[in-house]
Order: sequence, then C-alpha cells, then structure tokens
Amino acid sequence: MESSKPHAVIVSSPGVGHLVCDLELGNRLVADQNFHVTFFVVLESQASAGESHLIQSAMAQKLLDIVVLPPVDVSGQVGPNSPIFTRLTAVMTEIRPTLRSAISDLKPSPTAIVVDAFGTPVLEVADEIHVLKYVFVTSAWPLALMLYAPILDEEVEGEYVDQKEPLRVPGCMSVRPEDLVDPLLDRTKHEYKVFLQVGSEMRGSDGVLVNTWEDLDTRTLKAIREEEGFGSVSVYAVGPLIKPAGPSASRSELLDWLDEQPIESVLYISFGSLGVLSAQQITELAWGLEMSQQRFIWVLRPPSKKDASADRGDDALNYLPEGFLSRTQKLGLVVTQWAPQSEILCHRSTGGFLSHCGWNSSLESILRGVPMIAWPLYAEQKMNATKLAEEEGVAVRPKIAPTRGLVGREEIEMMVRKVMEDQEAGKAMRARVKELKASGEKALTEGGSSFNAMSQLAEQCAMNSERQKGKGK
Repeated sequence: MESSKPHAVIVSSPGVGHLVCDLELGNRLVADQNFHVTFFVVLESQASAGESHLIQSAMAQKLLDIVVLPPVDVSGQVGPNSPIFTRLTAVMTEIRPTLRSAISDLKPSPTAIVVDAFGTPVLEVADEIHVLKYVFVTSAWPLALMLYAPILDEEVEGEYVDQKEPLRVPGCMSVRPEDLVDPLLDRTKHEYKVFLQVGSEMRGSDGVLVNTWEDLDTRTLKAIREEEGFGSVSVYAVGPLIKPAGPSASRSELLDWLDEQPIESVLYISFGSLGVLSAQQITELAWGLEMSQQRFIWVLRPPSKKDASADRGDDALNYLPEGFLSRTQKLGLVVTQWAPQSEILCHRSTGGFLSHCGWNSSLESILRGVPMIAWPLYAEQKMNATKLAEEEGVAVRPKIAPTRGLVGREEIEMMVRKVMEDQEAGKAMRARVKELKASGEKALTEGGSSFNAMSQLAEQCAMNSERQKGKGK
C-alpha cells in the first residue's frame, strides 16, 4: 500500500547547486528505497534559468512530488551584498510558517524532514510535528570543521587566519588558515555566529547525510563517528549524487565540436554559476591557455562590477586579449552563455577540468574520470581543492591561492600541460581519478556502502513511523 512507504520531505534552499544534489537524493530515495518524497523548492526571488530547468526536468520525471513555494523577501533583514551563509539562513528562517502550513496538509504525514546546510532553521518544524530530522551536506571534511567549530571557538584565541599553525580537527586533516571557509575568516562578523549556530543545530539532528562515499572519506567519516568533539551525530555517506547527463537528443554545438576532437584532448574551464575572475586574471588565463596550445572550452563570465578594472561593459568577450579569439579559433571555444557541463564532462574528448572545486563539480569530474586543475574561489572550495590535490592526487593547483593573488600565465600554461599532456604526472592523475570513479559507482549499487547507508536511513524512518502509530493508538 502507498501509505506504508516512508514519506520524506526534502526542503531545498535557493541555488542551483543545492537543487541538483537535493533532487538526486530524492530520486535515489524513491528509486532505491521505496520512499514517497515531497520536495519543497525555496526561492529567494523568481527562479533563475538554471533553477527553472531543473524543476521542470524533475516534474517531467514524476518521481517526486514537487512543490515550489512563493519567493521569500528578506531585503528588510539582510543587505543585497550579505554573505551567502547569512542570506540563505535568513531565507530559510523566513519560510518556516509557509512550510509548516504546507507540511501539515500532506497525506500521509511525513516520517522525516531533510534540509541542506542552509536549511537548519527548518529543523524546528520537524520538532513541532515530531518527525525525524536530517541535514544533507556536500563534503565530509568541511562538515567535520563545522561540527567542531563550537570547540575551536572556545579553544582558539584571536582570528583563525592569524594562527601560525593549521587548525587541528581531531582525526582529520588539519586545516591551514588560508584554506578556511569564508564564515571563519572574521570572528567579529554575524556570518561567523550563523556558522556556529548551524554547526550546533546539525549536532542536534537525527543524522547528517553527506554527499560522499566511505572509500573517498574513510578517515574523516571515522573521526566524526568516533571522536567525541563532533557531538555524537550519526553520519550517513550517501553519495556520490550528481546531476545525470541529459539524453543525446539535447545536443548542443559544443558537443558537436567535441565529437570532432581527439580522445581526452580538451580542457573544460568553468567556475560555476557564481564564480567570476578579475579582468586581469581573465587576461592571464587567456594567455596561459594560448601558450599551452591545448584544446579548450571556456565558459567565460565578465568580472564582478566591484572590480575597478571591469570597465569594458557586460560582454565577457571584451575582457579577452586583443586577437585571442582569432589566434585560438582552431584550438577552442569561448562560451558566454550556459554550457551543458554534465554532458561535456561525460564526453570522450574531455581530458581535464579547470574548476572552482565546488563539491558538485568535483564529484562530476571524478565520476566522469576527468582530472582537475583546482581553482577555488569561495565557500568550502579551498578545502575541497586541498583534498583533491594533496590527499587524492586527482588535481593540480596554483602555488598561490587564486583568492590571494594573481596566477600568472606561465604557471597556468604549466598546469594545463601537466594535466593534459604530462606523461608521468598527467597519467598518474588520470589513473587515480578512474580508480575513484569505479569506487564511487560501486558505492551506489545494491550492496554498496552508500546504498546500504540509505537502507539504514529507510529502516530508521520505518521504525519511527511504527512508534508514532503506536503512540497514536
């Protein structure tokens, strides 16, 4: 019977990145664990093109009951330039009455509520209706830092960025001050307090789901489960959950061009939906690419308007060196609109990915067997880049972090050549990333570690549902 299925509510905070992996989590719970899933989409304003595309695709699949909630206006509470952590947690706090009302109308009643890292204010609703509450986060090492942050707050004096030694996180890689997530860069700011609050709320949940798998994060997952400093929260490694590549019918000119290139010969360059470079850095990257003489697809955006040298208008092509497009027309393509990233990374001709190291993009690259040039820009990307380059050996990274200075053309040329043609280093990275690809795919199949973690989750939900029915009698 339909009503005997566990019924999970997933609440996705604004942003394409969250929507991608939250939807895939919902799809897996339905397809693999026989859940019924109601999926609430929270918007900060009107849906972006990326969000609309994802929502429409999910609705067409008919696996999930999709409910798009009215956009939330928090302009009276936070400024337009407020950090993302502050802004999105304000949105998720503001949506609670609307969500509470929508969930109360659901039949059958939900067994569990799942939120992403920005949605912990919504856990209050789960407490009110006495259902299990889970948080779904991206990567394991930043999760460890977040759970341990309340202890660091008491132990460390002064600003974390001024520490002479890396921050010690029990059982995990230590975190260098230059790799810290944005909210920890200034302890006097409100964003820091929000970060601590979210870590505390996660500790009070019934479990944290992580978009990773046991073999990729053995050390960190073991530490969170066994070291008391993390608050004894249950951790379920349920990944790698990524956006599936679209059908071949949705072809673009980029894929037609890729069809004509040699196997593993093209470098794909993208910094995510929010990542931008300075005008000067665009120039250096262009020269480095040209000097490397490697094939490429570059998704180029104009610099931020805060950049004093961004005086050439909104057309991103205006920021390329004069003559660049004509000199490189046989080597590559520059795209100023959307590009089908999943399909590009899947393509046999793609051999490298210059990436901002958002965890979704990192997992996509690994699951497609593509080594990376790590170019972190914000959020937890610096920690991801360090893990990918130093612990996993599937990426190279610049000597100076792109957030701290200009990466010159010669170094860019060297990194591109290392990934794309270096017989020793490039070959080793390619072999390692293909090992991880096989390991990640195995984790999701029946009997794999992530499949089993989701089965445990389903059992926990079923047991709680039975308990609730017993209380109701």
